[in-house]
Amino acid sequence: MTPTAGGRAGAALITGAASGIGRATVLALAARGAGGLVLIDRDAVGLGAVVRELGDTPVLARVHDVADEAAWEATEAAIGERFGGLGEAVVNAGIADGAAIVDISLAAWRRVMAVNLDGAMLTLRTAMRLMTGGGAIVTVCSAAAIKAEPGAGAYCASKAALLHLTRVAAREGVAQHIRVNAICPGGVETPLWRQNAWWDKLVASKGGEAAAFAAMGASTPLGGFAKPDEIARDILALLAPGFTTGAHLVSDGGYSL
Repeated sequence: MTPTAGGRAGAALITGAASGIGRATVLALAARGAGGLVLIDRDAVGLGAVVRELGDTPVLARVHDVADEAAWEATEAAIGERFGGLGEAVVNAGIADGAAIVDISLAAWRRVMAVNLDGAMLTLRTAMRLMTGGGAIVTVCSAAAIKAEPGAGAYCASKAALLHLTRVAAREGVAQHIRVNAICPGGVETPLWRQNAWWDKLVASKGGEAAAFAAMGASTPLGGFAKPDEIARDILALLAPGFTTGAHLVSDGGYSL
């Protein structure tokens, strides 16, 4: 396998697969004709719903926190047994925070880092171990990795660290013919926003989630937030065969300009 390979020889792994960008990516990969999908999420109900949408696509669904190392060891063995290896991976699982540096607790800080950074490292570790024939990986970072956002210090820091971890993985992956790139979305209409303490108040004041998304996205140069399927299409473009590694695609509608 050459360094330009897209990594479609094995199954595709997606974390945070039950909703938002993860779910949209799963459906896009299935529509493209994925030979097998490994879906990871701690939301058992949501994950089950996605599996039912996939019909006859071969699926291995695992319910666990991405920051659980022991669970990853078991998942790694299960992937090897079911599919033999991986050809693609999307490191997507993440959580948000909504506190200023002067207000955030260390426990809240560590919770964000555990999922967004520790979980990403464990996902990369499993994916790269199982890509014995080469492959392609996309990490889902954020425009917040390159643009400071008040009140989101833990999230911004975790995504900035993930962006650099992506570069390190790209350098390390060269010998195995594994390409590793990042996507940095801006605002996306996903359930992630519901994790913020102020979200319910905003939704109530605007008269619904659609209006809340429209209000938040009004200042984006392209005129709003992205839909999850729009980001999924960009992820599939990065997974496709090519000569790009260690790069990041900013898919934010011009937000960071």
